[in-house]
Amino acid sequence: MDNHIEKNVRPFGLRDKLGYMFGDFGNDFTFIFASSWLMIFYTKVLGIEPGAVGVLFLVARCVDAFTDVGMGRLVDRMRPGKDGRFKSWVRWIAGPVAISSFLMYQSGLAGAPMALKMVYMYVTYLLWGSVFYTAINIPYGSMASAISEDPKDRSSLSVFRTVGATLASLIIGVGGPLLVYSTDAAGNQVVVGSRMTVIAGVFSVCAIICYILFYKMTTERVKTEPRPDANRVTLGQTFSAIFRNRALLAIIGAAIGLLLSQLMSQSMNNYLFQDYFKNTNSLSVINFISTGVTLLIATFVTPLTRRIGKKEAAAAAMILAGASYILLFFMRVTNPYVYIAVSVGGYIGIGVFNLVIWANITDVIDYQEVMTRQRDDGTVYAVYSFARKIGQALAGGLSGFALGAIGYDSLAHAQTEAVNNGIYSVTTLVPGICFLAVAVILIFAYPLSKRKVEENTEILQKRRESETE
Repeated sequence: MDNHIEKNVRPFGLRDKLGYMFGDFGNDFTFIFASSWLMIFYTKVLGIEPGAVGVLFLVARCVDAFTDVGMGRLVDRMRPGKDGRFKSWVRWIAGPVAISSFLMYQSGLAGAPMALKMVYMYVTYLLWGSVFYTAINIPYGSMASAISEDPKDRSSLSVFRTVGATLASLIIGVGGPLLVYSTDAAGNQVVVGSRMTVIAGVFSVCAIICYILFYKMTTERVKTEPRPDANRVTLGQTFSAIFRNRALLAIIGAAIGLLLSQLMSQSMNNYLFQDYFKNTNSLSVINFISTGVTLLIATFVTPLTRRIGKKEAAAAAMILAGASYILLFFMRVTNPYVYIAVSVGGYIGIGVFNLVIWANITDVIDYQEVMTRQRDDGTVYAVYSFARKIGQALAGGLSGFALGAIGYDSLAHAQTEAVNNGIYSVTTLVPGICFLAVAVILIFAYPLSKRKVEENTEILQKRRESETE
């Protein structure tokens, strides 16, 4: 592909950062809502066994192996339109992804035959996650490298992207427990399915509004023209080069570990605070604190990474997160607010990692171009996106399998003491181990240190200068 910088366009600035923030804000009105509440809806409202839900998530990821890579390849081969090569997809898919998300939460099917509910679950989830979310998220994520070629600008886009996700998480995490649960006559916390349907509809509308703001506020400056047909690299050649990319393989491993830890913790927290602590109001508190911590960190993480490097900051953050969850496992606390206080260390670590990870992906794309002299933004991002979905699936699948293994009864209003203790162990020990594993991967396998990133940027700038002479 031939790259050039568009002349006579608005300089990169705050408008682009805010616009890119709204893009992930829109994405996560459906993604975080599904990550946090979809299993609750399937098990508590529809009465589907957790193990069956886990199988759904694993099947969906098998489908994603084709749809993600296919979408990435399509983006790389597509000629830019008047609004760029990536933005058009957001304009086309904003409505379908929002509508398909709403369709997943139809509580009116609670009394339907189990066979019908299973078919409904598979069709709506695959339509949302494997088709429409893929079609909007891969172009959106790939676009970061087209907004600016400056690593500092890309780092700021990564921060603002995570701020958008954090704001969505704040609304969903704090408002969700307050609206979804009610208390029955025996004092048990009960999920109100009809409320989940309404909330899903409101979030879908909010997602569309955010996508419109993203489209209006961002500009693609780095224009990439596809290679002529005679010079195009085959899919096999592209993948051969991609899977020799040590940085990509390492960041994929880190992503799977991170998503497995973070999303499993989020999913299990719903059961932990409902069944173990019997205090769903404190679930809103922990969600508020976790998002507040991330927003606070966002104010200084860019200067921090400029000083010590993105790899170095992320590795230290994962050590802190892992240590916090391992400590919780051994403490066996029974007070939800003590649990929340110790969790702050974990949320600091998660926040730092999430704020820099998207800038790491643009570094990986640059590293790929340095090695191959070919720009494969969409395909590289698609491979990474698929890895994230593997982590998501493992989190959902393992959560479901773990609940089944410890004897969780999805139809019971109260669980046994043994089940509740099992919930606590799974919620703390598994994320703790995985966070530490991510730190090991970053330290010993991921090669893009601060110095190496600066070297790659200099190499690419010299190449582009020579191509324009």
